[in-house]
Amino acid sequence: MAKLIFIVDEEKCIADSLVTILRNSGYEALAFYDAQSALEQAESFSPELVISDVLMPGMNGVVMAILIRERHPTCKVLLFSGQAATADFLAAFRRWGYDFELLAKPVHPNELLARAADVA
Repeated sequence: MAKLIFIVDEEKCIADSLVTILRNSGYEALAFYDAQSALEQAESFSPELVISDVLMPGMNGVVMAILIRERHPTCKVLLFSGQAATADFLAAFRRWGYDFELLAKPVHPNELLARAADVA
């Protein structure tokens, strides 16, 4: 059975592209364009991996990742961002005991698939 991966990014073209790459490689992947939608759907579809942008309107990717891990402790999380300020943002959460792996945007398809295979 294919592993279920959630891709979360407010940029529809990015989320949809990553889903296509994953599906073409045998994963079951769903795109979400905001953190709240992904969080709500995680109640019905328990993802094994969430790959999310960090900085998004509304709920950010880090808060969503914390909430998903609370509800689904075995779910792995990879965050990605193209903004330099993200490192400082993540450092604040690290001080509170939340440490997430960070991928640089744009994510190369080979790196995406390698990371999905490592964690999923």
